[in-house]
Amino acid sequence: MNPPGPLRPPRLGAFHVTLVVALLAVIFSLPALRGSGRDLDHLGNLLGFLERFVPPDFSNWRELGVALLETFQIAVMATLFATLAAVPVAIAASGNLAPRPVVRFARFLLVCIRSIPSLVWALLAVAIFGANPLAGVVGLACYSLGYLGKFFSDAFESTDSEVAEGLRAVGADVVQRFQFGIWPHAKPLLWSQALWMLEYNIRSAAIIGYVGAGGIGVWLQTYQELAQWDRFCAVLCCILVLVLVLDYAGECLRRQFAR
Repeated sequence: MNPPGPLRPPRLGAFHVTLVVALLAVIFSLPALRGSGRDLDHLGNLLGFLERFVPPDFSNWRELGVALLETFQIAVMATLFATLAAVPVAIAASGNLAPRPVVRFARFLLVCIRSIPSLVWALLAVAIFGANPLAGVVGLACYSLGYLGKFFSDAFESTDSEVAEGLRAVGADVVQRFQFGIWPHAKPLLWSQALWMLEYNIRSAAIIGYVGAGGIGVWLQTYQELAQWDRFCAVLCCILVLVLVLDYAGECLRRQFAR
């Protein structure tokens, strides 16, 4: 009978390492919970704010309706321009469609675009085009391009490569391989992602008005500065209704695409 060997310490798996890293991150982030240090009546402040916040004041519903329509228009045009621009950029970023140097450059460009928040894009657009809805369209279109380009390139790369390779074997060029081998399979996914981007841009278009890029966010900023919280609540209710309607319509369209 052989003597037992020395006991080995248990190995840490990926789950345990991740758990330790997450715990260290939580401990490191605890200073973010510090308050102002003053002795404030938080509950009293909350109740006082709610008394001024509800019920919502819809007395200026005509102005809100016009601003809501403008918000919708900004989101639609931004999504349209971003979708049109994202297709060629996504082709350049797809490893199965473009040479490696082009793929690397296109992916680097998309990462750079996505690293800038939509509000900053809107600020840059306002600095160039002035405080108007066009700045909102340009800002959101730039921001959306970063995400749609990434989503579309992933969709192109996830298609069945055998079809494209079969077309290559019979002499098809790049355009023909994309048109007949990749596009028919990726098209439903692209429509669904563009629709998701439209929903996202509706919500973003409601916020970029804070920096003067048009839309119903302008009223949010106005009522916040005037401390008219009941009207501020009315604007939020309008945005909520618009997002719910668009979410329902988007779900119906996605079901149609999935068939």
